[in-house]
Amino acid sequence: MSHLRILARLSTGIVLLAAAGCAPAAVQDAPATVAAAPAPEAAPAGANLAQFFDNYDAAQLSLSPETKARRGIRDGDYGKWRDVSDETEVASHKLLQATAAAMRGSYDPAELTPDEALSFELFNTQAARADRLFPFRKHGYIFDQMNGAQSQMPAFLINIHRVADIAEAEAYIARIRGLGPVLDALSAQSAERAANGIQPPKWVYAYVISDIGNLQGPDNAVIEDIGAKVGKLAIDPAEKTRLIASAKTAWAESAGPAYGRLLAEMQRQQTSAPTEDGIWRLPDGKAYYEALLANYTTTDMTAAEIHDLGLAEVARIHGEMKAIMAKVGFKGTLQQFFEHLRTSPQYYYTTREAYLADVDAKVKAMEARLPAFFNTLPKAHLQVKAVEAFREKSAGKAFYSSPSPDGSRPGIYYVNLYDLRDMSKTELEALAYHEGVPGHHLQRAVQTELTGLPPFRRFGGFTAYTEGWGLYTEELGKDMGFYTDPYSDFGRLGMELWRACRLVVDTGIHDKRWSRERAIQYLKDNTPNPDGDIEKAIERYIVYPGQATAYLIGKLKIMELRGRAQTALGDKFDFRSFHDVVLETGPVPLDILERRVDSWIAAQKG
Repeated sequence: MSHLRILARLSTGIVLLAAAGCAPAAVQDAPATVAAAPAPEAAPAGANLAQFFDNYDAAQLSLSPETKARRGIRDGDYGKWRDVSDETEVASHKLLQATAAAMRGSYDPAELTPDEALSFELFNTQAARADRLFPFRKHGYIFDQMNGAQSQMPAFLINIHRVADIAEAEAYIARIRGLGPVLDALSAQSAERAANGIQPPKWVYAYVISDIGNLQGPDNAVIEDIGAKVGKLAIDPAEKTRLIASAKTAWAESAGPAYGRLLAEMQRQQTSAPTEDGIWRLPDGKAYYEALLANYTTTDMTAAEIHDLGLAEVARIHGEMKAIMAKVGFKGTLQQFFEHLRTSPQYYYTTREAYLADVDAKVKAMEARLPAFFNTLPKAHLQVKAVEAFREKSAGKAFYSSPSPDGSRPGIYYVNLYDLRDMSKTELEALAYHEGVPGHHLQRAVQTELTGLPPFRRFGGFTAYTEGWGLYTEELGKDMGFYTDPYSDFGRLGMELWRACRLVVDTGIHDKRWSRERAIQYLKDNTPNPDGDIEKAIERYIVYPGQATAYLIGKLKIMELRGRAQTALGDKFDFRSFHDVVLETGPVPLDILERRVDSWIAAQKG
């Protein structure tokens, strides 16, 4: 197929996207705050593959002002929210599938460079994964404690929306006003899904209602944030007063009332919410879970195989833990040692400041050691930040946000210090390596800085690769000379044990129909983690099915490939070169990673 025909087909996909991108009624009431979906111009005839992918990226970006802002793009959409209608999701999917089909018809992988051929393969893989999940696009929970818009949209304003001048302050105010119609549209979709049997368990609603309560009133976290950002501008004081007053008016007239309506809808749903926890209860729940497992692990492992792997890994790690228990001289069973670690005050911090100071010290020591194990290091700075108060009760234990490609925003390691008794000293070191360096920050910042890759590879990902890398680097820290305190090394094993138990409880909940209480008890019996940590984790796995299985599956594959390389190359093995092979492509499925490492081993031997 000619480039002219392929670009015509790509243009058709974009036209479909624009035509179908109409907003729901609630959003149409506020057109100034909802992003349009203008079609970018098609690439000229004879465009290379890089231009082809750039065109696709521009079309997708036109649908999401939030994604633009995360990348540091502040254009005419700065001040808008994405169109949350199903029509736009359908159009976006059609665009992806049409682009993949057009690519296959226009480019011959045999005639591409090796890196272009990999991009070709990865884009096909991306399209196939999306197509398998697409029939289940209305199976997700719109409002929950992990990813709900009730907290994610304010968090976006606080953490992503920069205010460098009056125009960007006005854009922030426009987004505050736009919160109302978007929340109303999402609330209506949530009600529709609940009527169709797609509803989170009853206990989820208390978290969502708590988040809403934290944002009600005129002096909430969003108003405080814009006040602080406007306060730093070098503008006339009267102009600052005007902007802050305008923000409060926008909240009072739009966002605040919408939160009130959302509260009423969540309370209504709460009264009839299900008590079963797994997604097996959803329409086509079994097929949905199978699709999620395939998506997150990039393997064809069944739920039963994943469950059995988890049980085997739990037994292995328990054995390694007993060796450390003996080393420190603890007398008793492993479960008694767990209880000792869980309940003894010396293993917990008494102030947030002390916790953050120790994280800072561990990160700095690791950064000094990185050049001995990595050729490629991130340019972006790493910031460690406590989760904001308005969402810390419901947010996860720790998570990472990638830096913007323009350098305007650092990579951020968020640590949840809502309850310091959920954050053991023994785990601090491994957690810092996982979320910071050499874990997520190093990998995702380097990925963002791979400017020669197409956008879908620089900014996309595969969970088994990304989270597998994070867990791999926890153990890598031991190879690098860290975990000198045996209790910290036990904490490292505890973090790995946690991921092994995830394989058991995630499949237990969603395939074997375990209750929340049974899953909690399994973690209490098999891990040293505090009760609050355990309960929050199980609640995460319930509303985020399948995702937690990717960590250990990815880590085990990376360790397997490293072991294979060390055996094959002997003294010729070099950590830095191995890490380049893993990192220099950006995220890939595990089978492609294995193929690349095998090729590298063969080349090194030759």
